[in-house]
Amino acid sequence: MASEQIAKCLVMVVLISLFVTSTFAIPKKGKLIHIIREVNRKGPYIGLITVFPPEEAAFFATGAFKPHPKHPFLDLSGRRFRVGKIHDKRVIYVRCGIGTANAVAATQQMLDLFDIVGIVHFGIAGNANNSLSIGDVSIPKQLAHTGIWDWVNPNGTLPSNDVAHLDFKTYNVPKGEDNLLGHIGYSNEQFFSNSQKPNVDRPLFWAKVTQQWLHLASKLEGMKLEQCVNSSLCLDEEPKVVVGLRASTANIFVDNAAYRNFLFQTFKVSSVDMESSATSLSNGFPVIVIRGLSDLAGGQSGLNAIQMFGSLAALNTAIVVIAFLEQLPRSAYS
Repeated sequence: MASEQIAKCLVMVVLISLFVTSTFAIPKKGKLIHIIREVNRKGPYIGLITVFPPEEAAFFATGAFKPHPKHPFLDLSGRRFRVGKIHDKRVIYVRCGIGTANAVAATQQMLDLFDIVGIVHFGIAGNANNSLSIGDVSIPKQLAHTGIWDWVNPNGTLPSNDVAHLDFKTYNVPKGEDNLLGHIGYSNEQFFSNSQKPNVDRPLFWAKVTQQWLHLASKLEGMKLEQCVNSSLCLDEEPKVVVGLRASTANIFVDNAAYRNFLFQTFKVSSVDMESSATSLSNGFPVIVIRGLSDLAGGQSGLNAIQMFGSLAALNTAIVVIAFLEQLPRSAYS
């Protein structure tokens, strides 16, 4: 008898749980969908994606972003998507979080849920090119994901289709001895696109940003950027905007001179970051990447300069993003 009562109680608990779920969760979801539809009716929008809090702080410190009066933001999957305008351009902004997985997730969610016509990805990066300086802003024409590796034993053979390889013994001190870390071969992406057949990929190493937007960005070269963090901390040279170089992305914070030099000499990349190549070119939307150089990626003689000049690099990046949006023509929304 007691067991029957316990069983009835368990059934009642399950029914109450189902009732609570259907009463509270579904209307909340339904309300969110309604808001997204309402926001999209005011679109289309340019998607703005940055990475971590210092970049976000610099972006909002400019005062250029004007929030939507009725729906200033939507919280989705732990991220806050902010709706508003910069100049006369409608934008939706989100901070994705560090790393390629976060960048892909936030970008794809933005494209899937909102009426987006293009993506501006921005943030800070390490400088791998000695002809550039901290504080400069790079707008690359090509991006590579240099984090897909074939890592084999010292006597192992790398696949013939690897783009490049690194032998650890090259960096031994003293040189000449074998190294148990062996070799790394850099692999292509498996690139899927809505312009191809479903489930059919093609190899891709260099991803190109949208040429029309890159040409538009070239007009920003020569614009004035900030040179000082404060009255007592300034860069030696006036920073500049540089358009048309190469960038590297991997889930690695590069603060190592030897690896920095390897990336530049092997791939001719000028900046290194952890998100840019994950801006979801597969969807066929226009994409541009804008990165401010905050440090020398290990090329310095002392401590990494990101602590001193990271905020300045983030501010200069935000200034360039706003300038790019200002000259973006209305045809971008067609």
